[in-house]
Amino acid sequence: MGFCSLEKRSLKMGRGRFITFEGGEGSGKTSVIPRIASRLEADGHETLVSREPGGVASAEKIRHLLLSDEEEELDRYTEVLLFAAARRQHLVEKIIPALEAGKIVLCDRYLDSSLVYQGYASGVGIEQVREINLFAVQHWLPDRTFFLDIPIEVGLARIAQNAREENRLDQKGRAFHEQVRNGYHLLATEAADRFRMINADASISHVEENIYASIREMLVL
Repeated sequence: MGFCSLEKRSLKMGRGRFITFEGGEGSGKTSVIPRIASRLEADGHETLVSREPGGVASAEKIRHLLLSDEEEELDRYTEVLLFAAARRQHLVEKIIPALEAGKIVLCDRYLDSSLVYQGYASGVGIEQVREINLFAVQHWLPDRTFFLDIPIEVGLARIAQNAREENRLDQKGRAFHEQVRNGYHLLATEAADRFRMINADASISHVEENIYASIREMLVL
């Protein structure tokens, strides 16, 4: 079983739509998501914007431990479990209620990040990470996932240029980030019905238009 086995477990969820955004460091997810939300709101859709790890108080505490706490050296298997725990609490406390209320949820990272970062790039193993996270999320899988693809050097240069505070993932070597990109390409190919690959090495307006057009097409189906 591989990445695409996730799709076999997906079910329709309430009246809302669950849309996730994935990509390597500096791909522009955090910048484009609010722009998409504003356009959807202008079209009359209620939206919820959130992120992982985080989104709710307890998950934000785990986020700090995972990404920012330089004093804590975490075993890679511990990291997998912490990401899954944060995801579960975020899901039940914030995402599920929004979907059941008919909202469009736009989430910066979700389960696919764990498959790629921990399962593929860190070498824990895709199958182990997949099973742990399917236990955590049950049938709550995205309706559509946008993979913002960008060359490694461009993404890391953006981070440096924007003077964004670095986290543990930013500090990984180039080889790790290449593996992340390769993992996303593999996932996007094997789960092609759900994934849409977006060239993020373009203006934010161009990226926004491509994503928004895809969402509008999904909403009328």
